[in-house]
Amino acid sequence: MKKSFKELLQLSIKSEDTEEWLDKVFTRPIGLFFALIWQKLGVHPNAITILSIFLGMGAAWMFYYTDLTHNIYGVVLLMLANFCDSTDGQLARLTNKKSFVGRVLDGFAGDVWFFCIYAALCLRLMPQEIPFISALSTLHSPLSTLTWGFWVWPLAYLAGIICHTNQSSLADYYRQIHLFFLKGKQGSELDNSQQQLETLKSLPRNNYLGRIFYYNYARYCRSQEQRTPKFQDFFQAAGRQCPPTIRQKFLDGSRPLMKYTNILTFNCRAIVLYVSCLLNIPYVFFLFDITVFHIIYIYMHHKHETLCQQLKNEI
Repeated sequence: MKKSFKELLQLSIKSEDTEEWLDKVFTRPIGLFFALIWQKLGVHPNAITILSIFLGMGAAWMFYYTDLTHNIYGVVLLMLANFCDSTDGQLARLTNKKSFVGRVLDGFAGDVWFFCIYAALCLRLMPQEIPFISALSTLHSPLSTLTWGFWVWPLAYLAGIICHTNQSSLADYYRQIHLFFLKGKQGSELDNSQQQLETLKSLPRNNYLGRIFYYNYARYCRSQEQRTPKFQDFFQAAGRQCPPTIRQKFLDGSRPLMKYTNILTFNCRAIVLYVSCLLNIPYVFFLFDITVFHIIYIYMHHKHETLCQQLKNEI
């Protein structure tokens, strides 16, 4: 029996606990609408993912410019890239065309968007004057015309590689953990580094794409595990068949933290990017990563680890 649009949309939502409000009312419905169109046209999900990469790169190019028109184009292109990111997964489920290459591309796409965006903002800021320097210096002082120059790159590295990467990876990890306790393995993409290394060892040496993917994915999983020692201890103590009372207590403690995982993923970060670029103060985007988002990251991490320690003590 053919499902209605509303039924298909509901199936695309992993859980009410982990879904962001903006995604439920805006991104996912539009993504599903496009997915149904692409399905009728016979377009493969991987083609949509590749399209999203080029749209994200195009957005970065537009954010390089300081005028309002180019920046509006940048906002539109990045929104379209995000719609495509929602569309490709829904299209893969509709057409039953899930693939290993699709999984590689999906993880690669978002990284490309933001790598290009950080680089474009650095190039944009390099010739610009550092704000507030003139107010702190005396008239005719050389400091009054001090530009960002090379120093914007270490700032972007701190914001993007040190802060953004860790924030988004841990937020995604906590979501998958919550889904695992809520729905079990079939409803979660919770993985561990040991499994990925075993898969890597089993691959033929000439499977270069697979070996590169699983090597990097194992490192990604390992970085998540190293930052969550209390959860690792609790998870090992609870076992895969966690007692129902402990499972419920974990969900009750984890559920309030899901709003922080939402803040640290795409939508809030994109809104800060849009506003800072449209107002021609793109350095604010970097500062948000380093301050506001990282404070949320530290708090979320502390609360989750404390919860896991308490539950391990109960076990």
